[in-house]
Amino acid sequence: MANVVTEPGDETTLQRLIDAIGRDPKIAFLVYDGNLKGPRESCVDHLYERRRDLLEASRAPVVFVPGQRDWVTCGTSGAGGYDPVERLDFLRQNFYSDASALGETPLALTRESEVSRFRPYRENVRWQVGDTVFVTLNAPNGNNHFLNAGGRNGEFEDRVIANGFWLEHAAEFARRRNARAIVIFMQADALPDRDDRSDRFSWLRFHRAPRDGYAELRRSLVKLADSFRGPIIVVHPDEAKLPRGFSIDQPLRNEKGIRIANVTRVAFSLRDPLTQWLQIDADMARNTPLRVSVHDVPKHLPLLPQQQPVMPEMPEISSMPDVTEIPGMQQAPDLNAVSAASASAEGRAGSAASPAAGGSGASQTVAPSRPLMPPPWIQQQYQQQAPAGTPD
Repeated sequence: MANVVTEPGDETTLQRLIDAIGRDPKIAFLVYDGNLKGPRESCVDHLYERRRDLLEASRAPVVFVPGQRDWVTCGTSGAGGYDPVERLDFLRQNFYSDASALGETPLALTRESEVSRFRPYRENVRWQVGDTVFVTLNAPNGNNHFLNAGGRNGEFEDRVIANGFWLEHAAEFARRRNARAIVIFMQADALPDRDDRSDRFSWLRFHRAPRDGYAELRRSLVKLADSFRGPIIVVHPDEAKLPRGFSIDQPLRNEKGIRIANVTRVAFSLRDPLTQWLQIDADMARNTPLRVSVHDVPKHLPLLPQQQPVMPEMPEISSMPDVTEIPGMQQAPDLNAVSAASASAEGRAGSAASPAAGGSGASQTVAPSRPLMPPPWIQQQYQQQAPAGTPD
């Protein structure tokens, strides 16, 4: 979930949303993927403390990823005119003070701050559930807090190095643990919607284009995909309206323009963030190990006390209109071999391959502008809406 709270009146609804999710005993953890406050709310201390208490009351562990409104835009007059870097330090001290996630159920996290060189970056964490490694990155919207003012862009430059190291460390950890997949949570939409090779000649233009604050992050993702050949899934909220509440595509390309076959993006933009959440069910024993769906809070779910000694009965959870299954993904191809195949294909024909043809070669064409079609290994399944009152 993300972008849930935009004003103080939303806090009760957030409590109800967290309570609805926590009633499912199979939920392993929650991720609040940025923006724990609204754009017009002040970045005052007591607001963060109040929102943190709401996350702490969750039955399931909660991993909080800082977003743009949580620290980047705190320097605006409407947010109180704070120093964004000082607000980020405040978040680190109050949301990431120990080695566990927020919430009533413990979830041990490994923080990047355990590496002496990256002591400040407590918000970048890693944990493992089953044979999947999960990682969070502090990569906010707003061009990754890249500042156009003169001089050294210290906060941005240092965090770029820290994020790149954290991805390299995740790849090494996943290989040593024989993990099958890596899932990365961030707040920014850092992946391009189309091939950006045209920017190679941007220096010839008379006007100065804004500097891309996510270029280094994309290069780190390409490097990660080359060192870890299993599936890599990037999850982030999206500002665009998505008809189904989420979209799945593979937009990342290397510097040669070849699509990276083992990096998949799951972007979500829920119709009502106050009453819905994106749920990812994982079962590596299935042919389709990951299923993505949107859940709704039951309409008549009452608010419960924050501390309840006995776990209540499981309420009726509304059925979803559709569930997207992500079957086992192929290993990343050898980029040198793919590059040679791409050059040969260009000599034979200039038309794009059909997604139904299968294989990584069908994804070597220039990506169209969003929305993109899901990768060929994604299958669609639809469920009928269950009648009201139907037992599970």
